[in-house]
Amino acid sequence: MRIGIFGGTFDPPHLAHLVLASEARFQLALDRVLWVLTPDPPHKHGWAISPLPARVKMVQSAIAGEPAFKFSRVDIDRPPPHYALDSLQLLKSQYPQAELVYLIGTDSLRDLPDWHRPMELVAACDSIGVMRRPNSDFDLTRLEAQVPGLKARLRFVDAPLLEISASDIRLRIVEGRPIRYMVPDGVWRLILELGLYSGKSSIPGESLDYDSK
Repeated sequence: MRIGIFGGTFDPPHLAHLVLASEARFQLALDRVLWVLTPDPPHKHGWAISPLPARVKMVQSAIAGEPAFKFSRVDIDRPPPHYALDSLQLLKSQYPQAELVYLIGTDSLRDLPDWHRPMELVAACDSIGVMRRPNSDFDLTRLEAQVPGLKARLRFVDAPLLEISASDIRLRIVEGRPIRYMVPDGVWRLILELGLYSGKSSIPGESLDYDSK
């Protein structure tokens, strides 16, 4: 079995996430894509992030219609910090016979040398699927010099250009602009029901005020 590992904050999950995961599954011949929700990303400390229960509900709703997409609690059921290397090592123990393909975008590929123990991360996965968007650029020679062995692990996915991002969706909600067709129907309904990103959360004890970042 070939399993793709698709990690993120997913705040909120949107249509571009689904398209990218679908393209990765097709182009890399994946049997399954695990959606790994990161509760407390180390690189986003100090950011306003929606409560974990809300994000769990949104991701589960977003992927409900695709049997090949599975929700993973590998990061949820352990204490922070939530580094990708630790997640991969735990998943290898859960799926010892599977090939694990770690899915990232070109922006993450460029930043990979700054990740936690990047050479061990590269060694821990069977390959790294890079979802390459049109006009994206990176210096593969420099990356290989900084993380030896990286180039041999890379497998590229040509992804369509979809100008949808979680940060833009959050900002649009703050500004009162429409997001209806940028997210799956179930996610849209949860955003309305829970009052996400508007500063009017219905989740007790949580404030979801967002700035424009």
